[in-house]
Amino acid sequence: MFLENTVNQKEQFGWIEVICGSMFSGKTEELIRRLKRAKFARQKVEIFKPAVDIRYDDDKVVSHDSNEIRSTPVPAAANIPILADGCDVIGIDEAQFFDDEIVKVCNDLANQGVRVIIAGLDMDYKGNPFGPMPALMATAEYVTKVHAVCTRTGNLANYSYRKAKSDDLVLLGETDEYEPLSRAAFYKAMLREKVRKMDVKDPEQLPSKKRA
Repeated sequence: MFLENTVNQKEQFGWIEVICGSMFSGKTEELIRRLKRAKFARQKVEIFKPAVDIRYDDDKVVSHDSNEIRSTPVPAAANIPILADGCDVIGIDEAQFFDDEIVKVCNDLANQGVRVIIAGLDMDYKGNPFGPMPALMATAEYVTKVHAVCTRTGNLANYSYRKAKSDDLVLLGETDEYEPLSRAAFYKAMLREKVRKMDVKDPEQLPSKKRA
Protein backbone atom coordinates (compact mmCIF):
# COMPACT_ATOMS: atom_id res chain seq x y z
CA MET A 1 0.00 0.00 0.00
CA PHE A 2 1.27 3.47 -0.86
CA LEU A 3 2.00 5.74 2.12
CA GLU A 4 2.35 9.50 1.82
CA ASN A 5 5.74 11.15 2.26
CA THR A 6 5.94 12.33 5.91
CA VAL A 7 9.70 12.32 6.56
CA ASN A 8 10.42 16.06 6.60
CA GLN A 9 7.43 18.35 7.03
CA LYS A 10 9.62 21.47 6.75
CA GLU A 11 10.63 20.76 3.17
CA GLN A 12 8.94 23.29 0.88
CA PHE A 13 8.83 21.11 -2.21
CA GLY A 14 6.02 18.79 -3.19
CA TRP A 15 6.31 15.60 -5.20
CA ILE A 16 4.74 13.61 -8.04
CA GLU A 17 3.02 10.24 -7.78
CA VAL A 18 2.12 8.27 -10.91
CA ILE A 19 -0.41 5.44 -10.91
CA CYS A 20 -0.20 3.51 -14.19
CA GLY A 21 -1.29 0.27 -15.79
CA SER A 22 -3.69 -1.22 -18.32
CA MET A 23 -7.40 -0.65 -18.59
CA PHE A 24 -9.48 -2.25 -15.82
CA SER A 25 -6.46 -2.35 -13.49
CA GLY A 26 -7.84 0.01 -10.82
CA LYS A 27 -5.83 3.16 -11.65
CA THR A 28 -8.71 5.56 -11.15
CA GLU A 29 -9.87 3.67 -8.07
CA GLU A 30 -6.43 4.16 -6.48
CA LEU A 31 -6.36 7.82 -7.53
CA ILE A 32 -9.75 8.42 -5.89
CA ARG A 33 -8.64 6.61 -2.72
CA ARG A 34 -5.59 8.84 -2.29
CA LEU A 35 -7.52 12.02 -3.03
CA LYS A 36 -10.28 11.15 -0.54
CA ARG A 37 -7.66 10.51 2.14
CA ALA A 38 -6.27 13.99 1.50
CA LYS A 39 -9.76 15.48 1.74
CA PHE A 40 -10.38 13.72 5.03
CA ALA A 41 -7.21 15.40 6.30
CA ARG A 42 -8.78 18.77 5.37
CA GLN A 43 -6.24 19.46 2.66
CA LYS A 44 -7.33 21.61 -0.27
CA VAL A 45 -7.74 19.21 -3.19
CA GLU A 46 -8.56 19.77 -6.86
CA ILE A 47 -9.03 17.04 -9.46
CA PHE A 48 -8.70 17.46 -13.21
CA LYS A 49 -9.42 15.29 -16.22
CA PRO A 50 -9.21 15.84 -20.00
CA ALA A 51 -12.39 17.36 -21.39
CA VAL A 52 -12.52 14.60 -24.01
CA ASP A 53 -13.30 11.97 -21.34
CA ILE A 54 -17.09 11.99 -20.93
CA ARG A 55 -17.65 8.22 -20.71
CA TYR A 56 -19.35 8.20 -17.30
CA ASP A 57 -19.89 11.83 -16.39
CA ASP A 58 -19.05 15.28 -17.74
CA ASP A 59 -17.77 16.65 -14.43
CA LYS A 60 -16.69 13.67 -12.34
CA VAL A 61 -13.83 11.20 -12.29
CA VAL A 62 -15.53 7.80 -12.16
CA SER A 63 -13.85 4.40 -11.82
CA HIS A 64 -15.07 1.27 -13.61
CA ASP A 65 -16.79 0.12 -10.40
CA SER A 66 -18.67 3.44 -10.15
CA ASN A 67 -16.58 5.03 -7.39
CA GLU A 68 -16.51 8.75 -8.14
CA ILE A 69 -15.18 12.15 -7.11
CA ARG A 70 -15.92 15.64 -8.38
CA SER A 71 -13.48 16.94 -11.00
CA THR A 72 -12.86 19.81 -13.41
CA PRO A 73 -12.62 18.92 -17.13
CA VAL A 74 -9.92 20.92 -18.93
CA PRO A 75 -9.13 21.08 -22.66
CA ALA A 76 -5.35 21.38 -22.18
CA ALA A 77 -2.70 20.93 -19.49
CA ALA A 78 -1.99 24.68 -19.46
CA ASN A 79 -5.39 25.27 -17.84
CA ILE A 80 -4.49 23.30 -14.70
CA PRO A 81 -2.12 25.80 -12.94
CA ILE A 82 -4.67 28.59 -13.34
CA LEU A 83 -7.36 26.53 -11.60
CA ALA A 84 -5.07 24.91 -9.03
CA ASP A 85 -3.98 28.04 -7.19
CA GLY A 86 -3.69 27.53 -3.44
CA CYS A 87 -4.15 23.76 -3.50
CA ASP A 88 -2.26 21.27 -1.36
CA VAL A 89 -3.01 18.25 -3.56
CA ILE A 90 -3.74 18.01 -7.28
CA GLY A 91 -5.20 14.88 -8.88
CA ILE A 92 -5.08 14.25 -12.64
CA ASP A 93 -6.88 11.35 -14.31
CA GLU A 94 -6.35 9.92 -17.83
CA ALA A 95 -3.06 11.80 -18.13
CA GLN A 96 -2.17 9.98 -21.36
CA PHE A 97 -4.74 12.11 -23.21
CA PHE A 98 -3.05 15.40 -22.30
CA ASP A 99 -0.47 17.18 -24.42
CA ASP A 100 3.24 17.08 -23.50
CA GLU A 101 2.82 20.32 -21.52
CA ILE A 102 1.43 18.18 -18.71
CA VAL A 103 4.98 17.16 -17.75
CA LYS A 104 6.10 20.75 -17.14
CA VAL A 105 2.84 21.59 -15.40
CA CYS A 106 3.21 18.72 -12.94
CA ASN A 107 6.86 19.49 -12.19
CA ASP A 108 6.15 23.21 -11.73
CA LEU A 109 3.35 22.40 -9.27
CA ALA A 110 5.57 19.97 -7.35
CA ASN A 111 8.31 22.60 -7.17
CA GLN A 112 5.77 24.98 -5.64
CA GLY A 113 5.04 22.55 -2.82
CA VAL A 114 2.03 20.73 -4.28
CA ARG A 115 1.51 16.98 -4.07
CA VAL A 116 0.59 15.87 -7.60
CA ILE A 117 -1.13 12.51 -8.12
CA ILE A 118 -1.48 11.31 -11.72
CA ALA A 119 -3.28 8.27 -13.15
CA GLY A 120 -3.03 7.07 -16.73
CA LEU A 121 -2.45 4.28 -19.21
CA ASP A 122 1.26 3.58 -19.60
CA MET A 123 0.78 1.83 -22.98
CA ASP A 124 -1.59 2.33 -25.91
CA TYR A 125 -3.56 -0.44 -27.61
CA LYS A 126 -0.49 -1.40 -29.67
CA GLY A 127 1.66 -1.89 -26.60
CA ASN A 128 3.68 1.31 -27.13
CA PRO A 129 4.40 3.96 -24.45
CA PHE A 130 1.41 6.30 -24.35
CA GLY A 131 1.80 10.07 -24.81
CA PRO A 132 3.44 11.93 -21.91
CA MET A 133 3.27 8.99 -19.49
CA PRO A 134 6.93 7.85 -19.89
CA ALA A 135 8.20 11.36 -19.07
CA LEU A 136 5.84 11.65 -16.11
CA MET A 137 6.99 8.29 -14.77
CA ALA A 138 10.64 9.29 -15.20
CA THR A 139 10.28 12.55 -13.24
CA ALA A 140 7.96 11.24 -10.52
CA GLU A 141 9.17 10.39 -7.02
CA TYR A 142 6.73 7.49 -6.79
CA VAL A 143 5.42 5.17 -9.52
CA THR A 144 2.77 2.55 -8.75
CA LYS A 145 2.02 0.04 -11.50
CA VAL A 146 -1.29 -1.72 -11.02
CA HIS A 147 -2.51 -4.76 -12.95
CA ALA A 148 -5.77 -6.14 -14.25
CA VAL A 149 -6.57 -9.84 -14.64
CA CYS A 150 -6.15 -11.31 -18.13
CA THR A 151 -9.52 -12.30 -19.56
CA ARG A 152 -7.98 -15.23 -21.46
CA THR A 153 -5.41 -16.73 -19.09
CA GLY A 154 -6.27 -15.46 -15.61
CA ASN A 155 -2.71 -14.17 -15.17
CA LEU A 156 -1.78 -10.58 -14.35
CA ALA A 157 -2.56 -8.30 -17.29
CA ASN A 158 -0.67 -5.15 -18.25
CA TYR A 159 -1.81 -4.70 -21.88
CA SER A 160 -5.02 -3.09 -23.16
CA TYR A 161 -6.07 -5.09 -26.21
CA ARG A 162 -8.50 -3.30 -28.52
CA LYS A 163 -11.30 -5.48 -29.84
CA ALA A 164 -12.97 -2.66 -31.77
CA LYS A 165 -11.97 -2.26 -35.42
CA SER A 166 -10.37 1.18 -35.27
CA ASP A 167 -6.84 2.48 -35.82
CA ASP A 168 -7.42 5.76 -33.96
CA LEU A 169 -4.91 6.22 -31.15
CA VAL A 170 -7.57 7.71 -28.88
CA LEU A 171 -10.72 5.62 -28.67
CA LEU A 172 -12.71 5.91 -25.48
CA GLY A 173 -14.38 2.68 -24.55
CA GLU A 174 -15.19 -0.06 -22.08
CA THR A 175 -15.38 -3.87 -22.16
CA ASP A 176 -17.01 -3.85 -25.60
CA GLU A 177 -13.94 -2.16 -27.08
CA TYR A 178 -11.08 -3.36 -24.85
CA GLU A 179 -9.95 -6.29 -22.75
CA PRO A 180 -6.93 -6.62 -20.44
CA LEU A 181 -4.39 -9.23 -21.55
CA SER A 182 -1.17 -10.72 -20.21
CA ARG A 183 2.01 -10.46 -22.27
CA ALA A 184 1.57 -13.93 -23.78
CA ALA A 185 -2.12 -13.43 -24.61
CA PHE A 186 -1.47 -9.98 -26.07
CA TYR A 187 1.38 -11.29 -28.26
CA LYS A 188 -0.83 -14.08 -29.62
CA ALA A 189 -3.76 -11.73 -30.22
CA MET A 190 -1.59 -9.21 -32.08
CA LEU A 191 -0.04 -12.02 -34.15
CA ARG A 192 -3.50 -13.24 -35.17
CA GLU A 193 -4.44 -9.68 -36.15
CA LYS A 194 -1.31 -9.40 -38.28
CA VAL A 195 -2.04 -12.67 -40.07
CA ARG A 196 -5.67 -11.70 -40.62
CA LYS A 197 -4.62 -8.45 -42.31
CA MET A 198 -2.09 -10.12 -44.60
CA ASP A 199 -3.05 -10.16 -48.28
CA VAL A 200 -2.62 -13.88 -48.93
CA LYS A 201 -3.45 -14.91 -52.50
CA ASP A 202 -4.75 -18.32 -53.50
CA PRO A 203 -1.96 -20.14 -55.43
CA GLU A 204 -4.59 -21.46 -57.87
CA GLN A 205 -5.39 -17.89 -58.90
CA LEU A 206 -1.78 -16.97 -59.75
CA PRO A 207 -0.55 -17.01 -63.37
CA SER A 208 0.78 -20.43 -64.36
CA LYS A 209 4.35 -19.20 -64.81
CA LYS A 210 4.38 -17.92 -61.23
CA ARG A 211 3.11 -21.25 -59.95
CA ALA A 212 5.81 -23.18 -61.80
